[in-house]
Amino acid sequence: MPREPSPPSITETAFDCPHCGAYTTQYWFEVYANARDKNATPHIPDGNTRKRITEEKDIPDEAKRNLLEWCDKMDSGLIYLERNDGKYAPRNVDNLNLSQCYNCDKVAVWVKGNLIHPNQKLGVPPNTDLPDHIIRDYEEARGILGDSPRGAAALLRLGVQKLCVHLGEKGKNIDDDIASLVSKGLNPLVQKSLDIVRVIGNEAVHPGVIDLYDDRDTASQLLILINSIADQMISHPKKVEELYGKLPENKREAIEKRNSKVKQSE
Repeated sequence: MPREPSPPSITETAFDCPHCGAYTTQYWFEVYANARDKNATPHIPDGNTRKRITEEKDIPDEAKRNLLEWCDKMDSGLIYLERNDGKYAPRNVDNLNLSQCYNCDKVAVWVKGNLIHPNQKLGVPPNTDLPDHIIRDYEEARGILGDSPRGAAALLRLGVQKLCVHLGEKGKNIDDDIASLVSKGLNPLVQKSLDIVRVIGNEAVHPGVIDLYDDRDTASQLLILINSIADQMISHPKKVEELYGKLPENKREAIEKRNSKVKQSE
């Protein structure tokens, strides 16, 4: 029986990590602030910073490695915790807290009781057999679903179009593409699902276009729809092929010989 989800919460010490999704221990940190020197602004390294560090001959190798590692962390855009033993930080930053995941070490940011980083993703996770470029759109849509359901729905319509192209369709008309996929084995109920979320039958709604009538339910249904197509047209055939490949060679030869006779008799 699947485990019940445990969404991130500022009142818990274990929950589903908003970064990696694992249910695990979360460590909480208070935040302190040190004032910068007068007129000093935050230093954000860029490509020139890395180049200067790499070319500087007077920096010891270990220090250079540490500096380049720092550049990589800063360039990732993620928040991370750096050791700073003994440094006095006089100002406590209230209503701002950090949690760090035991599994992936990534940091989440909380203002009062609200998770503000990373964006909390809503809806079902993507089928892992989807192509990477579709998963990126899918996850971006999950990330904005709460704040912009219309934007999420537009991304997901585009995802349906890209998925149809990946499966060998033209990608110009979703209605035609899904009809073609149904003829190739896609469950006809998927076509009805498209009607329900108004992707088909409304000339004003095209892949990637925002519909003023879209809401969270529409976007959530599109998430399920993409996974349903991937389950039937990618994951299931993949699993069948894996199982078939594990059959003894003589059994596979007998099956292929039988299939060849059937084709010749047709």
